[in-house]
Amino acid sequence: MLNDIAFWAIYGTWYALSLLPMWLHYLFSDILYLVVAHVLRYRHRVIWKNLKNSYPDRTDRELKRLQRQFYRHMCDLVAETVKYSTISRKNIMRRMTFKGSEQVAEILNSGQSIALLLGHYGNWEWVTSFALWLPPVDRELSLGQLYHPLENKVMDRVVLKMRNRMGPVCVAKNDTLRWIIGNKQQGRVTMLGYINDQVPKWENIHHWVTFLNQETPVFTGIERITRQQRQAVVYLDIKCPRRGYYEGEFQVITRDPASMGEMEMTDEFFARFERTINRAPQYWLWSHNRWKRTREEFERRFKVVGGRVVERDPETGE
Repeated sequence: MLNDIAFWAIYGTWYALSLLPMWLHYLFSDILYLVVAHVLRYRHRVIWKNLKNSYPDRTDRELKRLQRQFYRHMCDLVAETVKYSTISRKNIMRRMTFKGSEQVAEILNSGQSIALLLGHYGNWEWVTSFALWLPPVDRELSLGQLYHPLENKVMDRVVLKMRNRMGPVCVAKNDTLRWIIGNKQQGRVTMLGYINDQVPKWENIHHWVTFLNQETPVFTGIERITRQQRQAVVYLDIKCPRRGYYEGEFQVITRDPASMGEMEMTDEFFARFERTINRAPQYWLWSHNRWKRTREEFERRFKVVGGRVVERDPETGE
């Protein structure tokens, strides 16, 4: 009962704020920028370290400019996420456009499901509006987006209500394979979006890539699922032509992941994603502590036994 009251109080406030015109949301974002960037200096050290290590050839002046641009975009994201709760379909289709959806529909019509890969770039919350751009599919279709349930149950309900409104449903991380197989058994093709630039836990590190000039541990579960389920793999390249407007382009990486070399698909995603970031770095989530796990620490503390990551004996190192 108390959770229901808290939910409607928070969501009601969120909903009311979302009704404000877009120009007012961006005015709020401008004010928030001054507080976050110049008063609170939110995660300043993490952002600076990430930029410095990713672009060692750039001057401090260039990096400071990038940092300011990132803070501005981050504040815009807050405003745009609030607005998403009530933004009209016509307005979101004007502000978030997609190319290549005909090719996506062709794959789905052939009876093959799709894994859609993207990162924390541009406005990933608005990406769920891709469903509005899909041409008619002559098969039963389930659209989803992978998400990590929040520990706060009330806020989890608020976020789910906002994210589910354009069609794709939120699929909890631990339910991924169950959701895919369940739909397959009922004769449905699926298209599930994965944000693939997060940090794996120590026990889930099985592969490293050179990403933005740094050795980076990456998730490999998507590669295993797409191989097992024979899914097509599609990358979503995002561009940000101007404030409040985004362009997504669907790019097919492969329709047969099993035909590629081991981890080749994963490597290809990060190569494409790096090119996206380098084109306009300010739109990536630099405040995320992406490189907190290093290979040096991993090899000191862990070893791989039978394909599993296990902790070494702290005394012997074995």
